[in-house]
Amino acid sequence: MKTFDDIEFKEHSAGDGYHGKIFFDNGYGVSVVRFKINGRYGSYTNTDNQWELAVLFGNENEWEITYNTPITNDVIGYLSSDEVTEIMKKVQEL
Repeated sequence: MKTFDDIEFKEHSAGDGYHGKIFFDNGYGVSVVRFKINGRYGSYTNTDNQWELAVLFGNENEWEITYNTPITNDVIGYLSSDEVTEIMKKVQEL
């Protein structure tokens, strides 16, 4: 099982934060972000220890956020890295 530690983060396009995506063999993946715009969090986070997660469908070259899974029908915010791992495990089991 892949975990938070397997996500390769890059600088977020907003410039002040991070964004990582990872895909699984079942055709799903996750996008994990934390960023600020003008010094304020633009993601669903309040601290530098929280993350926002979206469930993806597709692959590295072609993907979209999916809101149609038993895990969530929206993005999930205010997550610790351990909580991201727990959701990643559920996504890998879809």
